Amino acid sequence: MTWNWQQADWPDFTWDSSRLAAAEEQFLLRGGVFLGNLEHLNEASREQITVDGLSAEALTTSEIEGEFLNRDSVQSSIRRQLGLQHDGRRALAAENGIAEMMIDLFRNSQSALQKGTLCAWHSMLCNGRRDLRDIGHYRKHEEPMQVVSGRLDKPRVHFSAPASSQMQTEMERFLEWFQESAPNGSAPLPGLTRSGIAHLFFVSIHPFEDGNGRMGRAIAEKALAQSLGEPSLIALASTILQRRRAYYSALEAANQSNEITDWLAWSAGITLEAQQRSQALVSFTVEKARFLERFHHLFNTRQEMVLQRVFQEGIGGFEGGLSAGNYTSIAKTSPATATRDLGDLVEKGALRKAGERKGTRYALAIPKFPLQRAVVREDGKVDWLKG
Repeated sequence: MTWNWQQADWPDFTWDSSRLAAAEEQFLLRGGVFLGNLEHLNEASREQITVDGLSAEALTTSEIEGEFLNRDSVQSSIRRQLGLQHDGRRALAAENGIAEMMIDLFRNSQSALQKGTLCAWHSMLCNGRRDLRDIGHYRKHEEPMQVVSGRLDKPRVHFSAPASSQMQTEMERFLEWFQESAPNGSAPLPGLTRSGIAHLFFVSIHPFEDGNGRMGRAIAEKALAQSLGEPSLIALASTILQRRRAYYSALEAANQSNEITDWLAWSAGITLEAQQRSQALVSFTVEKARFLERFHHLFNTRQEMVLQRVFQEGIGGFEGGLSAGNYTSIAKTSPATATRDLGDLVEKGALRKAGERKGTRYALAIPKFPLQRAVVREDGKVDWLKG
């Protein structure tokens, strides 16, 4: 296998820009609508969307790599680092680290991407790690840097990166390209195109001993924010997590050629879908505020606890719906009390009930926010499909 970086045209990527034109137009239009909607919210709602958005990205970009963090701890860390009121809970080093990186990405979205930025991000991501030799600087080990899966005795190699000795040269070239392709650079590129290339370019180099996937997605988000001129709060990692298998397949295919139209089309579709998810978060936050205002002081302590937990699940809610069993577990109460509480919530109009007996499920009495999948076709048209 000859990887992209081993080919004579590396890193002179080529692509069919006409296939991306409609997607680029939709991205700018939807980005403007999203930022405009944020402007019309009150400060408390904007703060909540920022915290929820950053928390979701921190959790999901970690989950893509198989690392599962505590939602409440990450959110508390983000609120504390933003100077907002928080519950004071202690977070693990990894939770504080990814929270710190996401906040830096949000606050400094318009600043230049430099080696110091990347090394600082890596130190944040590897906060508390004792198993790595190279933290906060490019890798130096002589062993091959490979992405593998399968059994130890029969590994499948999905990608082999350039040798560590090439990191300084490769990364200088990458950072120069990122600056030149910026909106104010000497060779600016459209937002979706630049984001997709940046993502692939960076992970193809794989400059750090660990954390390259999370940093690659952060760089892609930075490129998107710079194209809009504002922090985008785009749910990129959250959306990629829903398409994780396709994501890895698309990256693996893109690593084999420097003609990357298919990768950019796939990345553009995911990004448009992520914008849709971000807009749904805004709508969900508005409905949550209306719900809490409408039912203020009408719930008992158990009901408040469960409803807050349901809201924490976000726009998708509990998978399969809230059940009496869920309620019993969250509220730490008896099945009989759970049944009474749920019946009271339905009667008050706070929950909707569906199903019977063991199949009974409950959902918040707020509008649903169905999400569609965006696909950039070969003719450049964007199709929006169910699920």
